[in-house]
Amino acid sequence: MRLESLLSVRVEGYIVRDFLKRFLKADVNRESRDRWLAAALSALPSGLRILDAGAGELRNRPLCAHLDYVSQDVCQYEGLGDQQGLHMGAWDTSRIDLVCDIVDVPQPDASFDAILCSEVFEHLPDAIKALDEFARLLKPGGRLIITAPFASLVHFAPYHYASGFSRYWYEFHLPPRGFEILQLEANGDWFAYLRQELLRLPGASRRYGDWCWPLAYIVVAVGLAYFSIRRKSPIATDLACFGWHCVAVKRQRAA
Repeated sequence: MRLESLLSVRVEGYIVRDFLKRFLKADVNRESRDRWLAAALSALPSGLRILDAGAGELRNRPLCAHLDYVSQDVCQYEGLGDQQGLHMGAWDTSRIDLVCDIVDVPQPDASFDAILCSEVFEHLPDAIKALDEFARLLKPGGRLIITAPFASLVHFAPYHYASGFSRYWYEFHLPPRGFEILQLEANGDWFAYLRQELLRLPGASRRYGDWCWPLAYIVVAVGLAYFSIRRKSPIATDLACFGWHCVAVKRQRAA
């Protein structure tokens, strides 16, 4: 097959895959998080200096075009990890501004007007130390914007240390560090999370060699019918969700 034909098949394959993902709402977690981040970042006044902590491949940089953007990452993950769990295959952090540990950023106290930390906490051995560093780096009145998973599969291993960042985690750890929570919003709920994992069943069944993997497609079809019927039923954020989205402000110093 000629190169042009191979490329055509590959492109058409991506188009079909993306269509199916949109049709099945397979990326609802990411899509709703992206919308929330876009709104939270666009609300920041132009010109503010923002630190994107754990910026990775700078996916959120376009949302910060109106800001003085500085990226940070430890730059240890390269895409393959230890071959356990889920991996990206390739991961390019060559454009990071500050290559350092997130708990020891070489910047002066109160040097940022805002800090963004999106989907990073699960990759930190001690996320609380990161909060301490954010409190040091933020100016009084500065904004802290965080998203982190409540429930996530192992990914980027061996750099995957935690999950389960609940609303109570934020409510317990942020105020003692001088932060006032302005917004704390669930991304999806238990039913949305269950639907997402149901869609993974066929692929996981084949990956792990289940002899009955064709049945997984029947299970998915029945499950999708169920979720379609209950579409407008009450939500269950009290059980679980994809993760929590948080905006907090560093309190002004006492006079």
